[in-house]
Order: sequence, then C-alpha cells, then structure tokens
Amino acid sequence: MDVFETIKTRRSVRHYKPDPIDDKLVQTVLEAAHWAPSWSNNQCWRFIVIRDLQTKEKIADTLTKIMIDTEMVENAACSSIKQAPVLIVLCAEKGQAGYNPDGTTTTDKGKYWFMFDVALAMQNLTLAAHASGLGTVIIGAFDSIEVEHILGVPDGFAVVAMTPLGFAERKGQVSPRKQLSEVLFKEKFSRK
Repeated sequence: MDVFETIKTRRSVRHYKPDPIDDKLVQTVLEAAHWAPSWSNNQCWRFIVIRDLQTKEKIADTLTKIMIDTEMVENAACSSIKQAPVLIVLCAEKGQAGYNPDGTTTTDKGKYWFMFDVALAMQNLTLAAHASGLGTVIIGAFDSIEVEHILGVPDGFAVVAMTPLGFAERKGQVSPRKQLSEVLFKEKFSRK
C-alpha cells in the first residue's frame, strides 16, 4: 500500500474479531514503531505487548468515562481492549527527550518532549498496522498511574498511550477533514 493511501485510509477501529495475531505480524508493526524519529535519536519509547485477558480487563477498568449528552458512560475503548487479541502499551523513559547530556532542557517543551517522540512511534505503529490489515485505536484517557502499577512500570518511566491491535470486525468511520486552506498559513499565523 502506498504511504499516502495508508495515511488517508487508516481509521480508528473499535470492534475487533477474536482472531489471533501471530508474533511475527506484531513484531513487524513494532519494528515500524521503533523506526520513528526521536529527539537526538534517544528512542525513549518502550512497548509492552499484552495478550492476557485478565491484564487487559484490569487496564480497561482504568479508562476514563466519557460524557454523552448529559450522562457519563463507559468509554467505548474498554470493549475494544477486551475484544482485540493484543494490547500495546507505549511507555517513555523520562528525562531523555528534550534534554542535554548535562540534564538541562533544550526546549520550552522541556520535560514533556517524550510525549512527542512516543506520538511519532504510535503514528508509525498505526500506519504499519493498517498497511498489514490490522486495526488500531489510540487511547489516551486512562489512569496512567494505575496502569503503571498493573504493568510494573518502574520509576523514571511513564505510560503515555495504548492501542488495541487486531483484525477489524467492521470498518471504522470516515471522519470529515477540514480543508487544508483552513489550517494552512503562509509566512505568519492568520485568523482569516
């Protein structure tokens, strides 16, 4: 699949078939994530692959409820985590991205640059998954401290995001995009 076609046709998948995914295919997707660019090539990301249903259920329980109309309801991603045969949790080593060797920050984004590096890895992961016939949905609304506890993530590392990985039960929705002209400025920012 052409890279532009992959970018334009990738969708968030929330319903998965129970079909297993072999280790080789998971490895292929993670290789793509691992090749993402990062601050000073520090590659601060870490990937945790989870297949155990009980662990996935515990993690699903940490997701933040969402408001629909005026009611707080279970996040739809809870069932996605339980349905998909694999859950990939992306972590970051703190104090690496955005820092000089002497420990000082080199950007006003400072200690949070790891979020950007992990996002680049996640983008590669989701595109590689789609190109390989797999579905994903990026999840960020959860109790990261509790997930770190469940997974035994040590001090100095942070859980940043996660995605179920599996074969889609149905296609994801096509979300409307703003026109490029609405978000593109030349030379200076403009409020048009």
